[in-house]
Amino acid sequence: MFYADIKDIEKWEGINSYLLKNGINTVCREAFCPNMCECYANNTATFLILGKVCTRNCTFCCIDKGIPEKVDVEEPKKIAEYVKRLGLKYAVITSVTRDDLPDEGSNQFARVIDEIKKMDKHIAVEVLIPDFHGRKDLLDNVLRSGPDVVGHNIETVERLYREVRPKAVYKRSLEVLCYIKQKGFITKSGIMLGLGETKDEVKRTIDDLCKYGCDILTIGQYLQPDYRYHDVVRYVPLDEFEYYKNYANDIGIKYVLSLPRVRSSYRAFEIYNLVKGGIENGSSDF
Repeated sequence: MFYADIKDIEKWEGINSYLLKNGINTVCREAFCPNMCECYANNTATFLILGKVCTRNCTFCCIDKGIPEKVDVEEPKKIAEYVKRLGLKYAVITSVTRDDLPDEGSNQFARVIDEIKKMDKHIAVEVLIPDFHGRKDLLDNVLRSGPDVVGHNIETVERLYREVRPKAVYKRSLEVLCYIKQKGFITKSGIMLGLGETKDEVKRTIDDLCKYGCDILTIGQYLQPDYRYHDVVRYVPLDEFEYYKNYANDIGIKYVLSLPRVRSSYRAFEIYNLVKGGIENGSSDF
């Protein structure tokens, strides 16, 4: 189910070396994404800003927890330069959660978007943001810079939040998505399966995402990074992924990518183009 072509690995080595040398972080590397070699081979990556240490303690996530490092003021320019070097037409930016900062990192998102757009206004930028505690002023910091897609992951069903996302609030995440949609942006969210959720709970979560304005939904299989993290309760069969895709399409979510290996930013540019082109209800061959 999870594999990488040897040519992808060779391309990955070159890109990974450059990123490490220049102090540019990616969530691909920090979170051990199963698609990393494929994406690097296609000159795509999801940039991780605001350091590599998170202030929250989600039990599924292998990004380091603790006291974060100082914000790198040169980071926006470094990322923009790399986007230019690769000739990217689509850049995805995410971050660790920075509850320790007065602006929770929202202005750094804005600076990265601004630097990329200043370099080339035709480059589309997708951001995957934390909840910023639901503060509209912090959300506005990001939105004012004009991202093309704004994602915030619901991650799991409401019942599992206390166990899986102890510092997050299910309803707050929905309200973040709703606010972004009300401001006129393309919205995106993601769900992991295999954490102990039931089929009815997944359907209710999809219902909630639709109700609160989610345009793009990604659904993937949770994989345990190592023994310290949440157990994989179940490996979900392919036909169930297909069932959730069809269910979400039927209730009105524009585009759903639902496969075991799917992660939030997987094939993000392709999905963005489908949504912008008005192709809905799973009519692509993904």
